[in-house]
Amino acid sequence: MNAASCAVPTSCVMPVVQSPTDYQAFRISPQDTNRLAIVFDPTIANMSLTYCVEIFDVGGKTPPNRHQIAVEMFFVLKGEGRATCDGKTVEISAGDSILVPPNGIHVIENTGKTRLYALCIMVPNEDFAELIRSGEPVDLDEDDLRVLRRNDIGLPQRQEWERSQR
Repeated sequence: MNAASCAVPTSCVMPVVQSPTDYQAFRISPQDTNRLAIVFDPTIANMSLTYCVEIFDVGGKTPPNRHQIAVEMFFVLKGEGRATCDGKTVEISAGDSILVPPNGIHVIENTGKTRLYALCIMVPNEDFAELIRSGEPVDLDEDDLRVLRRNDIGLPQRQEWERSQR
């Protein structure tokens, strides 16, 4: 099928764009050792998903949790950790992806010497964004912003990373 045979849309939908300085971050409970920075949620995206960056302090972890209907996906941006789902454990590090099916009781924990950063996507939302927003608002610090902007890597690493994204 070529472009000439495709119907031309009659309206233009503008994408929603966020940058790290736009993210709102929360700690769900005061004793939690992880923070969640919301990138997109039903309020922002007008659809049933939650997309956030989960930031784990050294030694930090999620409480064991599960979702009735949602699929949760993680992509490790930086750091090292361990993912456990229904009693099965794997080591994780930058570049690894994790898929947690509905009803899987899971924990993500930071086992490294620096913070662990992971993109986290939940579809459908299953009140995850509301849970995050019910927590205590927190700021992203300069270390967090450097990682989210990819300013935490040296020039040769950055050039290699940028080439891999093309």
